[in-house]
Amino acid sequence: MTIAISSSNWLTGWTTAPAIVMVPKPEAPPSLTSDASEPTTEPQTAELTITTPTPTATPLPPPVATPVRQPTPDGVARTAKVPILMYHYLSDPPPQADSIRKDLSVDPALFAAQLERMQAEGYTTISLYDLVAYLTQGTPLPPKPVIITFDDGYRDSYENAFPLLQAHGMQATFFIITDFIDAKEPEYLSWEMVRAMYAGGMSIESHSRNHVSLRGRDKDYLIWQALGSAETIKAEIGVAPRFICYPAGQYDQNVIDIFKSANYWAGITTKQGATQASNDLFELDRIRVRGTTTPDQLSRLLALDW
Repeated sequence: MTIAISSSNWLTGWTTAPAIVMVPKPEAPPSLTSDASEPTTEPQTAELTITTPTPTATPLPPPVATPVRQPTPDGVARTAKVPILMYHYLSDPPPQADSIRKDLSVDPALFAAQLERMQAEGYTTISLYDLVAYLTQGTPLPPKPVIITFDDGYRDSYENAFPLLQAHGMQATFFIITDFIDAKEPEYLSWEMVRAMYAGGMSIESHSRNHVSLRGRDKDYLIWQALGSAETIKAEIGVAPRFICYPAGQYDQNVIDIFKSANYWAGITTKQGATQASNDLFELDRIRVRGTTTPDQLSRLLALDW
């Protein structure tokens, strides 16, 4: 397979003519690995019962526009407290589910209660594009911004998360695994669902081609991952992704360099925190939301200065 990759300058935004790289297709990847190794940051609670009224539909803004050109940094170092929430499954785990599946599964009623709590406390959902625009150029953010993200692109993102977000007039970012969708894996989104979510105001970004660790990989493999997933997403929804969510939270400097040269603008980690910095765009922190995270606990996590 032949892939063209351009060289871009992060500070000036210029690009040079693309160089042609011959990239051999890697061997079949191993199965999906979990990125649920982070220690819990909130106290464990007893069994939770939540009754949530049916929300009134709120109009969403148009689909999140992907800028054609990367914002050119103005040279000002900035930080911002912008919590990036990390979700996975939005459904009840099956009876035979292991502890990891249970930990990663948020009940839809609980998610609705979390959304309502955030709105009641004055939080506004923004996109990763909004965050980068602030960090690089000082574009204003709302007083209490929050970013909602979903990893892996499970089908319940469309069946449960998407309608609840629409009903509350909120947006989110969905990191998808393109090879799994191409293979029509039944547990994952279809391209029809992805297009509907994008048209409904959601951001669609890359979680790699096949969810294997990118750490320690050679240049050709990383180019295959970076450009392969970007080109597939662009072909399906009309815009290229600009953000990479590292599979299993694993990356190194070589991964950052390749994705940056492939016109990605930032990288999303599994490191716990909420303060984002202009000099660490490829190491943005997140807050893990677990199946046991109550609205009260989420409120405390959002309020932490970390």
